[in-house]
Order: sequence, then C-alpha cells, then structure tokens
Amino acid sequence: MIDIAQRIEDSTSLLKGLIETQSFSREEDQTAQLLVDYFQQHGIATERIGNNVVAYNRFEDPSKPYVLLNSHHDTVKPNPGYSKDPFKAIVEDGKLYGLGSNDAGGCLVSLIAAFRFFYDRDDLPFNLCLVASSEEEVSGKGGLEEAYKHIKPCEFAIIGEPTLLNLAVAEKGLMVLDCEAAGKSGHAAREEGENAIYNAIEDINWFQNYQFPKQSDFLGPVKMSVTMIEAGSQHNVVPASCKFVVDVRTTDVYSNLEVLEMIRQHVKSSVEPRSTRLNPSSISIDHPIVQSGKSLGKELYGSPTMSDQAILNIPSIKTGPGDSARSHTADEFIYLQEINDGVRYYIDLLKGIL
Repeated sequence: MIDIAQRIEDSTSLLKGLIETQSFSREEDQTAQLLVDYFQQHGIATERIGNNVVAYNRFEDPSKPYVLLNSHHDTVKPNPGYSKDPFKAIVEDGKLYGLGSNDAGGCLVSLIAAFRFFYDRDDLPFNLCLVASSEEEVSGKGGLEEAYKHIKPCEFAIIGEPTLLNLAVAEKGLMVLDCEAAGKSGHAAREEGENAIYNAIEDINWFQNYQFPKQSDFLGPVKMSVTMIEAGSQHNVVPASCKFVVDVRTTDVYSNLEVLEMIRQHVKSSVEPRSTRLNPSSISIDHPIVQSGKSLGKELYGSPTMSDQAILNIPSIKTGPGDSARSHTADEFIYLQEINDGVRYYIDLLKGIL
C-alpha cells in the first residue's frame, strides 16, 4: 500500500497539473481528461458525464450505502489584479500559487487522495462515489446536477470547499427575484396616473424590514436585498411600471418555494424567480460524519456562500483545506501544508464512520 506521504506528494503534483490546464466553467474538457488519465494511471476505472469525472471504490457492493465525495475542477476567470501567471504553478515560501489552487483544487486533490486510500479495501461498510465536477462556479446545470442524475443514490455527501478544515453543517440557498410594480401612466404636471415607483417603494420597504418567523440556528434569518431598480421614460411622465431585483438568501428552515410563497402573499408587485433550484442545505449535528468531524476538533458553522450542496437532496457537509477568503482573489494560493493536512483530514474523517 502506498503510504500517506506518497499520496500527499501525488496530490501536490496533480494540483500543479490542474493549475496549468485552463478550466473555466463550461470549458473544463482538458482538466476532465487530465483527471481521467490520472485515474487510469492508477488503475481506477472512471465514467465521464460531460466534464464530470466519476469513480467508485474497487469492491463496490450495491447492498451497502453510498457516500458521495465531491469537489470541482472548474475555475472563475483570473482576477485582473494578478501579478503572477495564473496558469503557472509557482511554489514560494510554502505556498502553491495558481488559479484554482485554493478554490477548489486543494480540496479536490485531497479528496482524490482519500478516495485512493480506501479504494482497495474490501471491508468498507459503505461505498465511495467520487465526482470531480464541472460548472460549480456558475451553478451550471451540466455540472454535479447532471452527474447526480446518473450516479448511484447516495446517503450523504462530503463537499470539498475551502473551510480551513471546519465543517459547514448548513449553507444558504439563493433566489433572484424579478419584481414589477404596476401603475398608470399620466402627465407629471397634472393629477393623472398612478405612480408605479411609489407602489414599488411600499414593497421595497417590506423587503427591507420583514422578518420571517423562523430563524436558522447556524444561518440566522433569511436575508433579502433589493439590488437593482428601473423605472420611467422621461421626467414629465408618471411611470406605469417600476421593475426591481431582489437577492434572497434562504436558510435551512425554509425551502425556496416556501419563501417565495410567503413573499407573494405580502407584496403587491409581481414576483418571478429566475430559479428556485439553488436551495439551502443542512445536516443534523448528530449525523455520524458530523460527529467524526467534531471528534477531530473541528468547529461547526453555517456558511453564507453557496456550493454544489445547493442542488443535492441528501444531507451534506462542506469542508476542506484552504480558506474561502482567498477564493477568486489575485495571486490565489494554498499552503503546501494545507494539502498535507487536507489529505490526512479526509482520511481520518472517513475512518471515523467505519
């Protein structure tokens, strides 16, 4: 059996290759092939679903539950403030620089190392399903959402995202609402018309001040923010329409559809969601995988940022090496020690549920 130190070395080498291969969201074909080749070199069969790469443990037993291990290999485009080549893996002062190194390459290669650690075991009480997914950065429907339709049903998921190895046991969802307040056009100099802006203000005030009855233990209240507004054609015409956009961050105590229905009951404007598919997520703090993380001394928290957890309908945790504060920044990096710690952490986390 290859020792953990060798797997950490392999992980660092794989991450360097990923950094130096462009993988913008929806353009991940090259990194997908790189991952397929990597698994093939190590005698692991894979299935490619679009740009998603799927693998199962060698002694897969359909009578046992499946655990989903997931992280993504797509990246955003480089921040314009880069001083280093974003597509060159540069090691300086214990840091590995490069686009996608922290978000979420370090998590992905660490999860792959843990998968390989358990791959040949014939005594696992569960199966492992590894999905290296695409399109996470744009919440694309061709990423994990598509792969999830084709993999074996899983009991729960470990989502690899940079969390300083702490456990996000709840994550906010997202709805973007296109709203329109109606009025009646008229001349501004006369007592004519019904001003749609004034009607919109009433609803905007409601969005600003309303408190939903239930609050999440880890995520707090549902947050609603009016972020765009558009009305009027010229200064002397009372507007018949006022359109505005609302960013809604939902929590695990409501589904997106429940929040949408409550909003529609309270406002006069028309309300149309661009999507309701990016739901909040959570997992019981009594779940064995959460208890395993706690036994390793990790903190539990609620995450305000989204990941591929949003499209899963199973319990999940978000956890991994790196720091989300570095994501999408210029000269993105991950510490080499974080990769070391990440590999060992994922292995220990899974050992805790054996």
